[in-house]
Amino acid sequence: MTARAEERVDQTPESDAALIARAAEKDARALEALYERYSRVVFSFAVRIVGDQQLAEEILQEVFFRVWQQAAVFQTGRGTFVTWVLSITHNLAIDEVRKRGRRPQKADSAEPELILAGVADTAPTVEDEVWQGRLREAIAGALAELPPAQREAIELAYFRGLTQREIADTLGEPLGTIKTRMRLGVQKLRDSFAGQEVDLA
Repeated sequence: MTARAEERVDQTPESDAALIARAAEKDARALEALYERYSRVVFSFAVRIVGDQQLAEEILQEVFFRVWQQAAVFQTGRGTFVTWVLSITHNLAIDEVRKRGRRPQKADSAEPELILAGVADTAPTVEDEVWQGRLREAIAGALAELPPAQREAIELAYFRGLTQREIADTLGEPLGTIKTRMRLGVQKLRDSFAGQEVDLA
């Protein structure tokens, strides 16, 4: 291998899986690399929930402290690093909202009692719960059939609430690429459920 080829290899960014594996072995430089890669999107996600930049900064620091503590339990087969770290962010942010007696920023501004008073009892029946369980399994199976890049974009959008721009920033991809991946992925999901009365809107 030539010196120039070796230089190109050395400049190739490490994968998230490689970095989290190093972090599990208490390699602080690996944690720093993950922080540089994802701190902005974690902070943005926390701000959207708690509506307070200072509090979001505290959550950001706690998130990566948890990553450092729990790196060894992360399993690449169960999802991507970014979905894992955003799940930690979501849980911490919601805990802070509850602790401080606030409502998440996306909550309705009206009094909860007034909202609940006008809502009919829609508790699911046993049949509904069985159907929902099967539906979740079917969706999980259909997602697993998607190419990894399409599945990751859809998970970040629909399960983590990120915008397409935030997904592009998180993954370091052009916005147009993310839009294409999501369009193709959603179309494949629609095709998978064609004729099964499943609404993917």
